[in-house]
Amino acid sequence: MSNSLINTEIKPFNAQAFHQGNFVEVSDADLKGKWSVVFFYPADFTFVCPTELGDLADYYPELQQMGVEVYSVSTDTHFTHKAWHDTSDTISKINFPMVGDPTGLITRNFEVMIEEAGLAERGTFVIDPEGKIQIIEINAGGIGRDAGELVRKIKAAQYVAAHPGEVCPAKWKEGEETLAPSLDLVGKI
Repeated sequence: MSNSLINTEIKPFNAQAFHQGNFVEVSDADLKGKWSVVFFYPADFTFVCPTELGDLADYYPELQQMGVEVYSVSTDTHFTHKAWHDTSDTISKINFPMVGDPTGLITRNFEVMIEEAGLAERGTFVIDPEGKIQIIEINAGGIGRDAGELVRKIKAAQYVAAHPGEVCPAKWKEGEETLAPSLDLVGKI
């Protein structure tokens, strides 16, 4: 990544997804007006991916209560997502849209395509209601993500968005004190 995608607007896309037993269309317009997570992973029917998606599925009700929609994305088709959902106990728990990106357009838009493999990196993007990227996390293929930590980061991003002039320190959790950056704080933390 040459330039950071932080605070940039997501690029247009249109894709097919498997969602709650149906094939549905998902586009960049669906991500606007609410908080969204775009959760890239290399491939269906693999090893680390189902553990991550199962973890995310467990946190999905909490994310929904926070006004957050989740979109998992791989370069598999929406048909493959359905087959995986229908045959895996872990993946059958998923209630969020599973987006197919067989052309790699979305994966390239978010700059997480592994070109020589045609697969996505483990990239997590949190997008604010204006369609701007606020959080980016990219892990190497063998390192699974933690949905609990993602929830904490989204709560911090939502807090900062709702409270201009305040920032959340390291390990901040909902209800804890924040900081109001000022000249008086310089050198005192």
